[in-house]
Amino acid sequence: MSIPGNISPPPLTADDLWRLGDGTHDGLSHLLGAHLEPDEAGCTFRVWAPAATAVSVIGDFNDWSPTASPLTSSDAGIWSGHVVEAVVGDSYKYQVRAVGGSVVDKADPVGFATEEPPRTASRIWSLDYNWADADWMTNRAAHNAHDAPISIYEVHLGSWRYEPGGYRALAHQLADHLDRTGFTHVELLPVMEHPFYGSWGYQTTGYFAPTARYGEPQDLMYLVDVLHQRGFGVLLDWVPSHFPNDAHGLAVFDGTHLYEHADPRLGFHPDWKSGIFNYDRHEVRSFLLSSARFWLERYHADGLRVDAVASMLYRDYSRADGEWLPNEMGGNENLSAVTFLEELNRRVYLHHPDAMTVAEESTAWPGVTRSTDHGGLGFGFKWDMGWMNDTLGYIGEDPVHRRWHHDELTFRMVYAFDENFVLPLSHDEVVHGKGSLLDRQPGDEWQKLAGLRALFGYQFAIPGKKLLFMGSELAMAGDWNHEQELPWGLLADPAHAGVCSWVTELNRIYRSERALHALDNDPTGFQWVIGDDADNSVLGFLRHAPGERSILAVANFTPVPRRGYRVGVPVGGDWIELANSDGETFGGSGMTTGVGIATAEPSHGHDHSLVLTLPPLSVCLLAVGESPSV
Repeated sequence: MSIPGNISPPPLTADDLWRLGDGTHDGLSHLLGAHLEPDEAGCTFRVWAPAATAVSVIGDFNDWSPTASPLTSSDAGIWSGHVVEAVVGDSYKYQVRAVGGSVVDKADPVGFATEEPPRTASRIWSLDYNWADADWMTNRAAHNAHDAPISIYEVHLGSWRYEPGGYRALAHQLADHLDRTGFTHVELLPVMEHPFYGSWGYQTTGYFAPTARYGEPQDLMYLVDVLHQRGFGVLLDWVPSHFPNDAHGLAVFDGTHLYEHADPRLGFHPDWKSGIFNYDRHEVRSFLLSSARFWLERYHADGLRVDAVASMLYRDYSRADGEWLPNEMGGNENLSAVTFLEELNRRVYLHHPDAMTVAEESTAWPGVTRSTDHGGLGFGFKWDMGWMNDTLGYIGEDPVHRRWHHDELTFRMVYAFDENFVLPLSHDEVVHGKGSLLDRQPGDEWQKLAGLRALFGYQFAIPGKKLLFMGSELAMAGDWNHEQELPWGLLADPAHAGVCSWVTELNRIYRSERALHALDNDPTGFQWVIGDDADNSVLGFLRHAPGERSILAVANFTPVPRRGYRVGVPVGGDWIELANSDGETFGGSGMTTGVGIATAEPSHGHDHSLVLTLPPLSVCLLAVGESPSV
């Protein structure tokens, strides 16, 4: 399927100007930026700079002369002009003269390509690409559905594996790894252009341009295309919450605080030292809506993970008293940001009902994944940061002390069905001195590896979609370093290869057993069996799905085997061991549960029970065999 490139922009209509000023225009990529003329030479440029007194386009085509290609101002503060000499690949900027005479050279806010950093100019580019992923796009609704198995592999492209060929060279290697390990989706840390590599993409300047560090726009399209053809969804991290103050970027764009609030109590983020978008300004909301739609349409992204949603929702986010302004109701909510997020989700699902939006939202804001028609923000999914914090806090305790922290695991089920959750073990948990997930485990090397396997088993067994940051499947040690590729040599060590095999096995069972994913958002899909055995640090629960066999998960979070442990089950007959994190294949001791026939001896509120051996630091998944008896 071929999608035309950035052809000559249509005229600005009264409807365009009304929707731009109303904050509901999501098609600015067709109107603004640099558009090549299909039937005549040159390129048409359009940029929004309402407070500027003069704007010219400077670039390779006019030897960067500020007087050679002036633009003219039209309605709504949009400057435009046609340059006959401009061709594909030329670098350019807008020279903007502000009231008072100051002059600054700015990259195109709606530019489709950029120079490779540290250079900062935009580039004229065609977005023509012949897509070959029609089968995926036709059927992707089933892959992104709430009852689908969704297991996300989070990736920073530059440090996953170093390849001189960038996007194209990584495409097949990444698809091969996803195929080997069984993940269903990949989530890319922001691939939108960003000047500071150490921001991992979260300080975005190119809201319509992929980073040139790994290639050209079509190279990123190729990566997405290959992943789709291989059967994997692609989610993109997207940052509508803040932007860097680099001189060539959005900050003080036309000599005024155009994209950001002028008052630093609203417009400056104290943690990230960046500008906060002014959601009160309708044109800014249109700009961001258009960016979101652009990545879903032009790059066939299957969804957007929206970064730092909590920082958008609260005016007092990370601010002390006196450092923020209340809203007109006297509260701390950013009502304009709420309006924007609601409109974002309405429009994403209007245009792409088979895509998904995911909120990184770390508070108890109600209704993040409730539909906008019923008072919610309208996201498809939300990261469960509470689960992440509680679980990693528990895992970090010495096993002898875990009995005093048992409720850190059980509390999650009090709210587990309030939202449509993703369970994230993300990049944020393996940086800034936190160490890796392996490092968080107490004990000797064997116990650390066993504890890591148990952590993953627990994550895959409880309700919620899954997310794992790259390198965790290798059981790597130390902080993730964005300047180094993953230590792939660890797979030569059987212990580390065993952890990777365990993740692969978990993905396989998670995908194949509907009870582990079909009712992730429905309380009827979960049932406690053992929730109160704090003394032994044992948990047990059932996962259900209509018409499917139930799965029993039993976790032992101590290095002490529990022999003769009776567990209640809903049906009698033969039960089998589906997965055991202590298996020798995965680097464990090889202790089995000894599962067999469930006898008619009541336990834990059930009429039947099993007597099991619970291996040390393990999670085991059990299921009824072929012929259960009720």
